[in-house]
Amino acid sequence: MSKNASAADDASPITAAEANRLFGGLHHFPSLILAVSGGPDSTALMVLAARWRGRAKSPRMVAVTVDHGLRKESKREAEAVEKLAHKLGIEHRTMEWTGRKPKTGVQEAARLARYRLLSQAANEIDARFVLTAHTLDDQAETVLFRLARGSGIRGLAGMGSSAGMPVKEGRGIELVRPLLGIPKSRLIATLKAAKIRYADDPSNRDPRFTRPRLRELMPVLAREGLTASRLALLARRVQRVEDTIFQVLAHANTHVVINKVSDDGPVTLLHTDVFSDLPHEIAIRVLGWTIARAGGGQVELGKLEAFHAAMHSSLDAYALPADVEPTLKFAKFRRTLAGALVTVARDKITVEPAPARRAGLRK
Repeated sequence: MSKNASAADDASPITAAEANRLFGGLHHFPSLILAVSGGPDSTALMVLAARWRGRAKSPRMVAVTVDHGLRKESKREAEAVEKLAHKLGIEHRTMEWTGRKPKTGVQEAARLARYRLLSQAANEIDARFVLTAHTLDDQAETVLFRLARGSGIRGLAGMGSSAGMPVKEGRGIELVRPLLGIPKSRLIATLKAAKIRYADDPSNRDPRFTRPRLRELMPVLAREGLTASRLALLARRVQRVEDTIFQVLAHANTHVVINKVSDDGPVTLLHTDVFSDLPHEIAIRVLGWTIARAGGGQVELGKLEAFHAAMHSSLDAYALPADVEPTLKFAKFRRTLAGALVTVARDKITVEPAPARRAGLRK
């Protein structure tokens, strides 16, 4: 078995040298937020960050525990994190998710609440980076989760080592995942070697939720060679493809897109002939970007693919020589998607806010 394939079986503690490599790029930032729930991964994150900083007073590190109030043990777990944080020389804050909790979709609501509260804590101490304890195992689960949801190439790239906060309160704050290439087993080994206890959240094994069910499948998949390390390797390779596509997309935009702004909102014009010649993946992404710009929201990939396919008869008709007038039956295309109106003509494709949206803006 290859080195990458067997990495998830490694259960050796993280060394001081490794910790320096994992956190080394963060030394020049004045303050950092550590997202610490009290579970093994986030507890190891706090322990390793403390070791990396050593006796230095910079950067300032504040461990934040979000108490969602969903389990009776959560308050006690937050207190345990606070006690350990102070022992490690790290400041600590507990942020509570207050108010009514949804009856459905509680995990997603809790996730967004956690990011809102982490963003609030970061803003309070003027920290631009929030460190989370996502591991190689989490990356593998993310790839499986998105594959099961029918994700496109972008989704199969998994999580990046850094990303913007997924809530509006986190604008300008970046999530950093220093442990993304580290197997969970090594974090647990690190804590065991240091004789540090951690909390066990039973919701991580609750079969009502998708991720715990996928987690249960991992040993079965690993026996067939589909280990966490190989899934994470797939994500890295897909990310290389994503990076290449991004460059091609940027080049395509300079040749096909003309941006305008009307009284009703943003309008994008696409050169019909150039757009028709784009590879399908690039054309779909250009179309998705322009629709999101005009309509004000992201478009589900499956709907975008179907919409692009529906445009084809018109695009093919307009690809005929200029002296051959396409029939309206095949050439006419004027449809809405996600709040945007797309009109295909011989010389240009117009993407603009849909009429219903315009009327709503004038009220």
